[in-house]
Amino acid sequence: MFKRLIRTTNNLKLKHKLLISYVLVVMIPVLIVGLAVTSYFRQQALDNAIGQTIINVDKIKSQTATMLRVPTDISNLLMFNADLKEIVNKRYKSVVELTSAYLAYKDFQEYRRLYREIAGIRFYSTNPTLINNLEFIPVDKQTEESYWYQQALKTTSIGWFYIPDKEDNPVHKLSLVRKVPFAEYRTEGVLMIVINQDELNGLLRQEQFETMITDEQGYVVAAKNTELVGKTLDELDFGVDLQNQAKGTIEGDFRGEPSNIVIDELGPGSSMNSLKVISVFATKNIVKDANTVSLIGMIFIILVLVIALLFVYIISFLTSNRLLRLSKHLNKLALGDLNVTSRIDGNDEIGQLSRQFNYMVKSINELMTQVVEATEQNNQLEIAQKEIKLKMMASQINPHFLFNALESIRMKAHIKGEAEIANIVRLLGKLMRKSLEIGSGKTTFRAELEMVRSYLEIQKFRYGDRLAFQIHIDPEVEKMYIPPLIIQPLVENAIVHGLENKEGTVRVDISIRLVENIVQIRVDDNGAGITPERLAEVMQFICGPEEQEKSRIGMRNVHQRLTLTYGEPYGLQIKSVYGEGTEVSFTLPAGGDQHV
Repeated sequence: MFKRLIRTTNNLKLKHKLLISYVLVVMIPVLIVGLAVTSYFRQQALDNAIGQTIINVDKIKSQTATMLRVPTDISNLLMFNADLKEIVNKRYKSVVELTSAYLAYKDFQEYRRLYREIAGIRFYSTNPTLINNLEFIPVDKQTEESYWYQQALKTTSIGWFYIPDKEDNPVHKLSLVRKVPFAEYRTEGVLMIVINQDELNGLLRQEQFETMITDEQGYVVAAKNTELVGKTLDELDFGVDLQNQAKGTIEGDFRGEPSNIVIDELGPGSSMNSLKVISVFATKNIVKDANTVSLIGMIFIILVLVIALLFVYIISFLTSNRLLRLSKHLNKLALGDLNVTSRIDGNDEIGQLSRQFNYMVKSINELMTQVVEATEQNNQLEIAQKEIKLKMMASQINPHFLFNALESIRMKAHIKGEAEIANIVRLLGKLMRKSLEIGSGKTTFRAELEMVRSYLEIQKFRYGDRLAFQIHIDPEVEKMYIPPLIIQPLVENAIVHGLENKEGTVRVDISIRLVENIVQIRVDDNGAGITPERLAEVMQFICGPEEQEKSRIGMRNVHQRLTLTYGEPYGLQIKSVYGEGTEVSFTLPAGGDQHV
């Protein structure tokens, strides 16, 4: 399946690939992201509205609790009011006596005058001698059967109920209800403090959303919209049971519109029951601005995508056309036309390919030239190797005669006890044999250093204390291969030229080390050194195109063979300080790879 998809994709034209890629990679993801962003903004608007509503509900709770603290404190004072206890428990013999007592008691009126939160104060008593004056009210059968009265008698805690106001009948108001026991009289009554409805509604008037306060029976006791006061939650039909709904945020319907509802409980201190603060807002009003912005954004996105699609089509057409031109140039090159030149403008990838194509054609031509030059260099290297052997053989006409003669001399010296002379003759014979065995191949560092050591021992015999030498080679280098007669000419040069104009001992140090896959060869001497002018002449000579001394096997030959075998970076390097000494060095790749 996957291979078939790749095969189908490869068979499509580039223009179609770009268009399909644009649709799959850009258009569809952007539309999905646009829808996701729209949903995100909508949810953010809802979350912000819910968060603000929760803050407002907390504020309403705090303000309402502060307002209800006034009647609560008044009820606490009246619980222990001696005048109140006296007036409700005394048995009056006449109306005149009762009227005088009513007129003398001013506490209820004073509280109403001092606190605008209070609409009225009443006390319900079972004293049969009392007469209803709208403040002191005898308990009748209807009152005894009322829910709020029965709940008040069960406990001394404060209760909050929605009760008919006798003064404004049939208007109901939120009231504090509390039992007041009189232990010494073995009687009890019920205190009612009626809350000022206007003050309670005033707390909700400035709210942004529809907000209301309900009691435990579901009556709306206060609301931003005062028309809702007195109705029950069932009548308002939120689509959910708010009466039994715990604190939190839920979704429902209000006035036929989907809405979010925030509910919180308000439990004033020492209360037997609690109130609820409910805030409602229509979802569409909150997300209206977000939907408008999202719609404009989606239209803009679609417009941009269409324009971008047009640009992609144009770019794909131009790209395909330029690639076709480049393809024609490649076909010409494949047919052997090495003079073809691509003329495709631009700094994009296709323009770079065009320039790389031209560079490739140029490189092919240069490589062909280099192959010819490399062939010539290899021929020169072979000729140089043969010249070495021919020159050495020219200086040694009859090698077997010389070996036999040297061996006879060595034995004669040995018989006469001349061990040093015998050893030197042996070294000389060994050196000559190694020299004649050299071919056009390679030798190891160990074999090369054996020749060098033989040569140095012979020179040591010749110069005595005027010559000292030291050879150091890393063990891992000994079996590596190098061209023959690479180090010996450098040592010979150090001895011959180092001893010129130099009194005392000349020291020759040979160091061969392996450093990071590079073999470093260095020949140092503390001889007479070379002046800067002479050093420049020497470097010009060994690097020059024409050999100036046909009979000499020396540094120039070494330099040429190194550069022909390994490349220009591996030629000889010479450093010298006149009067202090000379350092000749070169490097080789550790693998001994030849330069191509």
